[in-house]
Amino acid sequence: MSRPFQVLGFGALAIDDIIYVDRGLTAGKGKVTKRATDHGGNVATALVAVARLGGQAGFIGWLGDEPTADVAGSELERDGVDISLAPRHADAAPIRSVITVGPDGDRFIAYDDDVLHGTSDALPDDVLMKAPVLLIDGYATHSESVVARARALGLAVIADIEWTVGSATDRILAFADHLVLPLAFGQEYTGEGDPRMILDRLWSKDRSAVVLTDGERGTYLRQKGDVTRWHVPAYQVQAVDTTGAGDCFHGAYALALARGKSPLDCIAYATAAAAISVTARGGRRGLPDHQTCMAWMAAENAPAPLPMPGCQK
Repeated sequence: MSRPFQVLGFGALAIDDIIYVDRGLTAGKGKVTKRATDHGGNVATALVAVARLGGQAGFIGWLGDEPTADVAGSELERDGVDISLAPRHADAAPIRSVITVGPDGDRFIAYDDDVLHGTSDALPDDVLMKAPVLLIDGYATHSESVVARARALGLAVIADIEWTVGSATDRILAFADHLVLPLAFGQEYTGEGDPRMILDRLWSKDRSAVVLTDGERGTYLRQKGDVTRWHVPAYQVQAVDTTGAGDCFHGAYALALARGKSPLDCIAYATAAAAISVTARGGRRGLPDHQTCMAWMAAENAPAPLPMPGCQK
């Protein structure tokens, strides 16, 4: 079946006010060195990453009903993401965030998310069928029926979840066949500390992959049909700003999956993309193109996947 998009997504859409400071975030106080305004949101930035990497991405979450006043949606469109399929509502608005970034690239995000979340429950099946992959975040709990329909239609559903709201989050996690989660969330959600134990606790017969990201310490994977649990080390880079790195990872993973790659190969591609993204300021300015990712992956010092201790290869 020919599909016009490779990745569709709905979730956080944000406008970020970014403050760069001259001291680490635990210092208590410091001098502002730069101020900037950027556009962000987990799924939105991930879809921009798909577009930068040469893929076709579509945002299908709520947008404002006045296109000329819809700043966040217009920015997505300028960044190469199709918004023509998105439902519109008078109450739709972006999340507003204030992000403080230290000299080491670490950041703290304060956000106001009292806005309309998810997407329309009336979103037609033929819209969902326009791509093989659907990317969602924690706000997908507002649109469970759409996620369930996407899985029933055969889409691969990638869940980027950072917090739980209880049983609704449990159901969203159950719908997704690719969990791509921060290790810290996996630890909190399962009560386990060891990545291997978390991978196994989050596994189910319907899973294709469970991925745990841990920043500069790399990524952990369990994939369907493979007895090995994998650790993919991170690239050694000097981070300027880690804002959006996880979103970039999700977008690159989703695009590689849509192109038919295995979860392990998706992680290798996403690891390179995320490493490149932290070398520039802002959540979207450092998002790479496909050729740059391939060059990094071909470099002699590119990290190679390693079996985790206790695994049989």
